[in-house]
Amino acid sequence: MTTILAADDRLVEVGIGRRTELAATLAERGHAVTATDIYQRDVPERVQFVRDDIVDPEPSIYADADAIYARNLPPELHRPARDVARAADAAFLFTTLGGDQPAIPVERQPIRSGTLYVSTHRESSRDA
Repeated sequence: MTTILAADDRLVEVGIGRRTELAATLAERGHAVTATDIYQRDVPERVQFVRDDIVDPEPSIYADADAIYARNLPPELHRPARDVARAADAAFLFTTLGGDQPAIPVERQPIRSGTLYVSTHRESSRDA
């Protein structure tokens, strides 16, 4: 996922949890990375953390993002996260847990740890 996000300057990770290595790597490579989670989390020094719920988001957190990404995102959060990315005119990429399938239209890209899903609807749309 690091290589795919390399072209984007401002990144937001949804639901960072305790898996901070990707955000840390991206920040070390010069990207502006903001991590969000519904719980307070410790993140690496170069990563900004903001407490937020993607189901009831604070739009200003995502407004300047080039890409919004999530790891192990459960299906019930695919649509809300995609909608936040649309509102910000940002790309939306994610992985799922185990055998979960995407709940939104996506393109599939193989990555070392499985499949990366890329939302196929970056522009704003009225379909929910």
